[in-house]
Amino acid sequence: MSHLQQSFTVQFVYNVFFTEKLFDTTNSLFADFFHQQATSATQKKLLFVIDSGVVETHPGLVAEIKAYFTQHADVVDLASDFLIIPGGEIAKNNPVFVEKIVDAVDTYGIDRHSYVAAIGGGSVLDMVGYAAAISHRGIRHIRIPTTVLSQNDSGVGVKNGVNYKGKKNFLGTFVPPIAVFNDSTFLTTLDDRDWRAGISEAIKVALIKDKAFFEWVETNAHALAARDMDAMQYLIHRCAQMHLQHISGGDPFEMGSSRPLDFGHWSAHKLEQLTNFELRHGEAVAIGIALDSIYSQQLGWLTDADTNRILTTLRTLGFSLYQPMLDADNSAGVLKGLSEFREHLGGQLTIMLLKDIGLGVEVHEMDATLVRQAIATLREHELSTTV
Repeated sequence: MSHLQQSFTVQFVYNVFFTEKLFDTTNSLFADFFHQQATSATQKKLLFVIDSGVVETHPGLVAEIKAYFTQHADVVDLASDFLIIPGGEIAKNNPVFVEKIVDAVDTYGIDRHSYVAAIGGGSVLDMVGYAAAISHRGIRHIRIPTTVLSQNDSGVGVKNGVNYKGKKNFLGTFVPPIAVFNDSTFLTTLDDRDWRAGISEAIKVALIKDKAFFEWVETNAHALAARDMDAMQYLIHRCAQMHLQHISGGDPFEMGSSRPLDFGHWSAHKLEQLTNFELRHGEAVAIGIALDSIYSQQLGWLTDADTNRILTTLRTLGFSLYQPMLDADNSAGVLKGLSEFREHLGGQLTIMLLKDIGLGVEVHEMDATLVRQAIATLREHELSTTV
């Protein structure tokens, strides 16, 4: 009896750039990136896929990009057509959009050494990254996130995916982008809901990893709610930095059952589904953070004072912390999110809770009665703050 064994390591390196007016012809950052990527005399191709919501709020964007690459014509061969894709969860729910990207890859001869660049919110970035990953077994993809949520969280990570059978990210890949370009100019046109929604992911990572960062958010909550750009740029940079540190920390492709950065997410994913995705991801995460903070308090781990600090900070930012679908009492209700979360991770259920602000701890079971009590507490809090 004999056997062969193979073992190898693949190194991934990518940069997250922070800039303003990325496609201004005087900003050479994007062109410089392609110059640095050049490996031969053969010019690489570039296909753009853009969130339709971004095009609506930045109607001159396509013309700007074309003018930019007219000025920098030597760096890359720009595909003549731009794919405009609806933003939000529709991008991940309808498989036709993945097919459109794959067809465009075929039409324009986008090979494995060329690029697909996605401009948009997290859903569009997730979907485009997935389409790029399955085309030719992997085309280099560039992310240009346009929301707070995608600039500080999903856009800087290694995950791509689409929804399937009503389940979040049921199909997907772990493929890092070749680069991320965070352009703060895109944030200026966000509506208040999208501006606010991404802040919940910063609170999430602060609560499980960095007490000082939570205290900074707590202190600056009013400024963030008032759309102070300096405060938001600091929040995005720090949150992105912490996500990148986590990714490099040992399990970037989530081979185990632990996923600490999904604190507050088991119920958030289910709430998104139960509300037909009318609830923004960040809004659902804020509710999930509140729910799991109260649950931690009920276990005696989190003090009343610290729990109230968390809830107050979320409310100061403008989040509603209760949604009626939390009380949907049926087989597909929010508690079903626990089993779906375990299935998505594989292995045993692993949920992150709080021992203290800045100190997360993993558990492998959740008491349904205590979860319902936490939901009732949230409902009571919401009623008391709206009376």
